[in-house]
Amino acid sequence: MNTVIFAVVVLAVLGAIFGLVLAIAAKVFAVEVDPREEAILGCLPGANCGGCGYPGCSGYAAAVVKGLAPVNACAAGGEAVAAQIGEIMGVSAGASVKQLAQVHCTGCGQNYKQYHYVGLHDCVAASKLPGGGDLGCSFGCLGLGSCEKACPFDAIHVIDGVAKVDEEKCKACGKCVDVCPRHIIALEPYKTKRHVTIPCSSHDKGVDARKVCDNGCIGCSLCAKNCPKEAITMVNNLAVIDYEKCIGCGICAQKCPRRLITVDGKVPEVKPAAPKAAPKAAPAAAKPAAPAAEAPKAEAAAQPKE
Repeated sequence: MNTVIFAVVVLAVLGAIFGLVLAIAAKVFAVEVDPREEAILGCLPGANCGGCGYPGCSGYAAAVVKGLAPVNACAAGGEAVAAQIGEIMGVSAGASVKQLAQVHCTGCGQNYKQYHYVGLHDCVAASKLPGGGDLGCSFGCLGLGSCEKACPFDAIHVIDGVAKVDEEKCKACGKCVDVCPRHIIALEPYKTKRHVTIPCSSHDKGVDARKVCDNGCIGCSLCAKNCPKEAITMVNNLAVIDYEKCIGCGICAQKCPRRLITVDGKVPEVKPAAPKAAPKAAPAAAKPAAPAAEAPKAEAAAQPKE
């Protein structure tokens, strides 16, 4: 009995000593936290999506306080959170350009398969197989939903074999961009009233692109030739938009023979060409003046005298 009591007393004493040591260590090695960091952390939505480029909301809050990150980098919080953080830091949040994820594939290559895939329902797993997956197009969406699983905002879903972004939910965090094994998802800036995008990633030549996709870019360059701002260039057989120059006019979509380019997510109807005006009739040549009426013939010779 005495042995048990002694053991309990020893443990209690050791616990008290260790607790005192930890308390002293906590005070000696304590790291002071800027109160602004805690205030900023309280403003953030807590998504920990990494869209700001830092490891979670706490990492971003610390970076803002240290002056390493802008106050408007929280994709999930948007302008409202940026304004709150700017107020805490005593700076103007400034206007931020809206960005959204875009899948550069229409899924029209799903009808052209190299083989029947029965493995894990995951794009990353399928991309390890020969040909980088079962699609005939080596640049198309595999449609197995790796991006859908990675999105923390439920903003991207596979529909009819291709990933599609819900623009109302997308926060431009970039998770889908990072996880896509074919690198066909990108963040695009929405700077104009109408947003133009080219949902294709194929670098195949036209004759090869037609064999594996019903409406992929064939590199015809009609869009680039007709762009009034020279905002489209051809990069390795693929039309690419420079959003610093694009004004959202949609002329490129009208000229695309593959009906590929979209304006605000839709392929615009092709406007029929205006009928050519009929050539004006040449003015009738002036008729030659009618010849002057012949003078009446002289009166008949006088009748002979009787």
